[in-house]
Amino acid sequence: MPSEDFRKQVNGYGLTTAEILYRRPDHPWLLQTYVWQNFDLCPDFPELNQFLRFWEKSIEGVLHTVTVAHSRLIRPSEIKAVDGVFRLH
Repeated sequence: MPSEDFRKQVNGYGLTTAEILYRRPDHPWLLQTYVWQNFDLCPDFPELNQFLRFWEKSIEGVLHTVTVAHSRLIRPSEIKAVDGVFRLH
């Protein structure tokens, strides 16, 4: 039986990593980093948006910046045409 993560990948989900910079409640001038990673759908990112809504509702640290990286884990191979062959001795 395939895992839930594998089923998500087949349905178009890809590994998503978000670097979240937030302000500490006790020292608002200080930024701290949190890294979130899960399978999510690009470009809407429903899982990430759900997590960020939870963050804003439940965690005191104010969000500053969210940087997102996404990669599909199951995709066809890439083929590139070669214009020539160069040999270096």
